[in-house]
Amino acid sequence: MKSFEERLRRLEELSEKIREPDLALEDAVAAFEEGVKLSKGLEKDLDRIEARVEILLNEPAPPDGKPELGLFDPVDQ
Repeated sequence: MKSFEERLRRLEELSEKIREPDLALEDAVAAFEEGVKLSKGLEKDLDRIEARVEILLNEPAPPDGKPELGLFDPVDQ
């Protein structure tokens, strides 16, 4: 699967292509169809990301008040 950025770039290319005045109707419809599919997929991805951010923002703080990032193992000092 292509990355979010690659799919967004493709959507922008399709948008520019559709604006070409000499583009055949059949090609414009095909580009539009591909764009709609990409748009819906990107929207789903954004919804999932938004849900993850909401979960992170609404997590209760740990008792000591320090955030638990879970990125690294604790270092023994």
